Amino acid sequence: AAASALILFSSIMNAWLTGEWAINTNMNSAPIILLSIAIAMKLGVAPFHFWLPEVLQGSTLQTGLILSTWQKLAPMSLLIQLSENTNLYLMMTLGLLSTMIGGWGGINQTQLRKILAFSSIAHLGWMMAIVKMSPQLSLLNFILYILMTSSLFLLFMNLNAKNITELSTSWSKTPTLISLSLLTLLSLSGLPPLTGFLPKWLIAQELVKQNLNMFTLIIL
Repeated sequence: AAASALILFSSIMNAWLTGEWAINTNMNSAPIILLSIAIAMKLGVAPFHFWLPEVLQGSTLQTGLILSTWQKLAPMSLLIQLSENTNLYLMMTLGLLSTMIGGWGGINQTQLRKILAFSSIAHLGWMMAIVKMSPQLSLLNFILYILMTSSLFLLFMNLNAKNITELSTSWSKTPTLISLSLLTLLSLSGLPPLTGFLPKWLIAQELVKQNLNMFTLIIL
């Protein structure tokens, strides 16, 4: 609700400053920063991520699938449309915080939904970091994230697994599904030569081309 109110407020502020309701061209810096923060809240990007792991953990796998994929389509498409107007330093800060918190938060987690929540935060961090410089790469990363996350949720629903213990005990019954789950998890973590490594490699390449070597090193 707060994010929706902030989107409405930034749109009204932009209309007041520019005299037009369009939010994809000629936006002032203050409304675009407010709108970017509102989108970050909707997506669950750090430091506005606190709701995401707890909400996902308290939801069913079906609801978690919707929250992790379908719910992110509208705010992400809006962010990509506004990518030219976004503040580079704000996007890079959000990206850096998200990758760090997403990576560290997932350590020692045993609940599968929380692991996927922190994975979502980390992936969105990569998208935030590159969206200003290359929205196409951000879109590619988002599409692959949707495919991999949807696959994992569907596999977990099929296995009826909610934590690592339940996943490991299912090996004797359904070794094929468990193998697919592990491969998809490794792909989601960006391990080469799996699919999830490709967007991270391309984003790192683009960041190096922009002479952001230190930022690239930290985000990796």
